[in-house]
Amino acid sequence: MAFLPPEHVTVEEVHAASAEVLARPALPVVRSEHIIRVEAMGLEWDVGFALHAPPADRVARDPAGRKVGVLLLHGGAADMRDLDPLAQLLAERFGLSVLSGTFPGRLYLPDPSRRWPDDTIRADGTVRTPMWLEGETIGPDQYTVVHDTSMRRRYGTRTLARARPGSRFEARMAAWPVAFEVGMVEGCRRFLPEDEYVILGQGHSTGGPFICMLAQRIPNMAGVVATEHSPFGEFCARRAAVKGISGSMTGYDIPVDEVLRRTDAFDELYVRTWRDEARYLGPEALGREGPRALMELPSLMEDVHAEWERVKHYPQFKAEYMVTQGVASSMERAARITAGRLGLDANATEALVERYLDYLRPVPAERGRPLPPFLCSIAKHSRDHTEEVYRHFYLPFFAELDPAPRVSLVQFGEGIHTFWKPLDGLPLGIAPAVGALWERAIQGGYFDATRDGTADAVLP
Repeated sequence: MAFLPPEHVTVEEVHAASAEVLARPALPVVRSEHIIRVEAMGLEWDVGFALHAPPADRVARDPAGRKVGVLLLHGGAADMRDLDPLAQLLAERFGLSVLSGTFPGRLYLPDPSRRWPDDTIRADGTVRTPMWLEGETIGPDQYTVVHDTSMRRRYGTRTLARARPGSRFEARMAAWPVAFEVGMVEGCRRFLPEDEYVILGQGHSTGGPFICMLAQRIPNMAGVVATEHSPFGEFCARRAAVKGISGSMTGYDIPVDEVLRRTDAFDELYVRTWRDEARYLGPEALGREGPRALMELPSLMEDVHAEWERVKHYPQFKAEYMVTQGVASSMERAARITAGRLGLDANATEALVERYLDYLRPVPAERGRPLPPFLCSIAKHSRDHTEEVYRHFYLPFFAELDPAPRVSLVQFGEGIHTFWKPLDGLPLGIAPAVGALWERAIQGGYFDATRDGTADAVLP
């Protein structure tokens, strides 16, 4: 009988799976870093990858005998380095060939360590900006710093770098979604080629909608292993438009005004600060300890600032909201700015607009390959990925599609949003248990495109 995922994995099962996986002999894995240069929208782009490769004769294979690779994408704060513990685990203990991608502009190209220097907001008021091409910098003459309080309850005061019209910064901010598509497709072609591999895609948080998009553009992507993985941007926008159910976590109801449809402009770079650590550490403490967590607010704030010191060498800026939140108006504006810079005629301009909007939504069968199966899983103490939201919104949205892909939801009884982060008794968080779930799905034929029917967990 083909594998059907469980609806829930208990705390005890998480610990048992973690112990079993970490007791396996570790394969000798080689990590290599690759910067590939691609052309997109009349500009050159340097796109970074890390490949974690087990021995060639030990690479995991699916039931059809094909090698199995995984494409990982990081979340909104990070680059490929953040994925190293997860990639190493998947390659060492499961024999998967793992390719970790970096969003264009996120890699610090001048230093081989890829560590971004200083803080995101400097003493002189200037801010950290992306590096899309080696040797190119975006200086303060190309942006205006904006302090936004429109979402203060959720984010605190947000710092934005708004691109000046006609600047190289504006051109890059308008064109990077196409560079992302071109770069990721090329990276998979080079490192996980179609004649050797089937690929499973996993995008952490912000990376999720981009994996959803790539699932119809990378020809050998056989499935999506969506752990703490946001869905298509259009799905997020549709959910935000519904005023009824906003989602909850451990009894805490998220105020409706925090899930309203977003309007992020394509030309505004969000520059992250310690506040973004607080957005996650606060709810995670609430999930573990309940309201008494507020009685320990001073120590919690110390933890927030200590965590920021630990992670501020990652990029810590974000331009992806217009994709992840399905901001169609911003995507259209970005496409038209790009078309104007390239001198496209009316027909070519409208085609480019359609290409940008397709990044937000499933492409219909007549214009793209069908979506492969999705195996969704969420952590117990995640702020944003709740069972209620999946069952009331995301799973039914998938079920509306024609053809509808196979989609299942697994709720883990432990874990946080960064699901490979160490927890008490779990050196790599719930990641080993997540990997064991993926392994069972691979070997059980869950991602077999010829199998009929959907898993029972699709409907709420």
